[in-house]
Amino acid sequence: MKKFTIDDRQMSYLDQGQGPVIVFGHSYLWDSEMWAPQIKLLSQYYRCIVPEFWAHGESDYAPENTQSLKDYAVHVLALLDHLKVEAFSIVGLSVGGMWGAEVVTLAPQRVKSLVLMDTFLGLEPEVTHKKYFTMLDAISNAQMVPEPILETVVPMFFAKDAKQNSPELVAQFHQKLSSVNGQDAVEIARIGRMVFGRRDLMEEVEKFALPVLIAVGLEDIPRSPLESYLMHDSITGSELVHIGSAGHISNLEQPDMVNTMLTDFFAKVLS
Repeated sequence: MKKFTIDDRQMSYLDQGQGPVIVFGHSYLWDSEMWAPQIKLLSQYYRCIVPEFWAHGESDYAPENTQSLKDYAVHVLALLDHLKVEAFSIVGLSVGGMWGAEVVTLAPQRVKSLVLMDTFLGLEPEVTHKKYFTMLDAISNAQMVPEPILETVVPMFFAKDAKQNSPELVAQFHQKLSSVNGQDAVEIARIGRMVFGRRDLMEEVEKFALPVLIAVGLEDIPRSPLESYLMHDSITGSELVHIGSAGHISNLEQPDMVNTMLTDFFAKVLS
């Protein structure tokens, strides 16, 4: 992992491979390791850059003046400027797609293509907004992830049979969340409020004029396939792919299918 300093805070990032640049955005509560199956393949043909969200992976806590995903998009652009990367594509899953779309609104001339996986660019629905903010308050107050929240949150990231089909993946995520404590928990909750209190980008995406691929696990709980249909309807010329037997972290539950999907897409739009 490499480091880039913004406002006296260090952002960690992976930078692997050569060729046209693809920037990857990981999910909330995960880190750059999430993309390992995709980086292993795609870095043979492309330069893959994976910034780690503030308070995730090896990145520091967010700078004090960071208030939104748009602010984080500005930080990612600063990283790319530092690396002298002018043109790039984005693959964003969950919050990675949310800030990825913010990057497009800030620098549309620089983003060559966009992959939105298991994400939604509209407002968080009122029911889940209230539910998630209650959880985030509980995590902040306890300075840990309480067991009832663990038991609720962990299954939300996977397909319904993941405990049987991918037991190690589920166990590792459970262990990672259960080990979060102290100020780390407070800062992760702070980031969560930016994610679930994000602005509505649906009017903005109607103006997108670049190749867009939308993909969603058919068993995704936090970001239902219906939300992907809504984005597909709003973004002219976009493609929509369903990923069977996958939940929210579809790239890890179905890595081969996702690798093929991304390889085919970039062969078409970056050739």
